[in-house]
Amino acid sequence: MKVVLMLVLGMAASVATAAETVAPGVDLIRGAFVAGRQPDGNSVVFRGTDGLVVMDTGRHAEHTQRILDYAQAAAVPIKAVVNSHWHLDHIGGNPRIRAAYPGVQIYASAAIDDAMQGFLADYHKQLEGAIAESKDDVQKQGWRDEIAIIDSGKALYPDIVIDKSQTRRLAGREFQIHLQSHAVTAGDIWLFDTTSRVLAAGDLVTLPAPFLDTACPAHWRDALDNLAHQRFSVLIPGHGAPMSRTQFEIYRHAYTNLLGCAASDLPKATCIDGWTRDARSLLTDAESKSAKSLLDYYVDNFLRADPAKTQKLCGA
Repeated sequence: MKVVLMLVLGMAASVATAAETVAPGVDLIRGAFVAGRQPDGNSVVFRGTDGLVVMDTGRHAEHTQRILDYAQAAAVPIKAVVNSHWHLDHIGGNPRIRAAYPGVQIYASAAIDDAMQGFLADYHKQLEGAIAESKDDVQKQGWRDEIAIIDSGKALYPDIVIDKSQTRRLAGREFQIHLQSHAVTAGDIWLFDTTSRVLAAGDLVTLPAPFLDTACPAHWRDALDNLAHQRFSVLIPGHGAPMSRTQFEIYRHAYTNLLGCAASDLPKATCIDGWTRDARSLLTDAESKSAKSLLDYYVDNFLRADPAKTQKLCGA
């Protein structure tokens, strides 16, 4: 039984550390890839005058607990959560945040509605089948944890749906909240903090490679062009280390070249090697190896997939 969301393939294990300061009033709680289980995305914490604003809440209890520990140490409440998109490694901690801070308001697009009826429903069934077939108790428990997140239902959903780009004050801090349609998912949000000039991009930027499981590759390229027009000082990806503008442009160039290669008749290996060459300065040796494993899957199953599949992901 092949479980969807192939992000565990070929990933080198990484260990999460304490929160790190990205800019005054902005801290990063890094996600982690641990061999044999699904990842956690990055979480970004902004300190407002009235409390904390958290971008993405992770998947596993350990990751979300680090967010809660941060808030406790700061002795200020979490007032708002912004979910970049509905992937479980970015919304899985929502129920735990709600339990600790009942007054929190969660902001996200409405894309989770269709995901719950489609992708996540299919994933749920595949997890059930994998559990029935597996004899590995540790792996089965991980899959049960995944099912439990999906079964959280409405606790994962936004209280306030972002249906267009807008400026909002959250916890006393001003943000530009941008809605991107049919890029990584049907509705992706990225956040620009006008005070620090930190841009939290969610999975519109991911390392060691773009995670294409639910993406429209062409619209994702357009989204990167939109990010490039922002006057950010630091960009925080959904997975990976913070980037300077120069590093982001390296990523954008590598992504554009990857799509161009995949659309050509060049061998798959040429496209994969092109990515690791173009993005070399952003990757460790272990991450380059992981990127090759991921792209070996993504080029065949997404970048060179049946056009009907791509059209659906692109909203056609």
